[in-house]
Amino acid sequence: MKAFRLDELEAERAANDGAYLQFVKERNMSVGLYALNAGELDPQQPHNQDEVYLVVSGRAAITVGMETTQVGRGSVVYVPAGVAHKFHHITEDLRVMVVFSPPES
Repeated sequence: MKAFRLDELEAERAANDGAYLQFVKERNMSVGLYALNAGELDPQQPHNQDEVYLVVSGRAAITVGMETTQVGRGSVVYVPAGVAHKFHHITEDLRVMVVFSPPES
């Protein structure tokens, strides 16, 4: 079993000065913690994998393809592989759990 504490993952991510911390990588999926601070721009490009976002904390808008919605704690968003997507109008520091399938390389 692998078990994680969100506060420990956030501390590890911050200590490594990165916006993204991958903490699970298996044959069929990977999982990471993504962080964007209020007012920050999301530099993401489309991925080769399907992905699911679970917003752990914060508030923002996300655009996937041509659709935009507001997200906050508890929001879940599916993004198909190859589709352009970005978080924007980040009004509260955003922390997002990301699941990629197949795993991000």
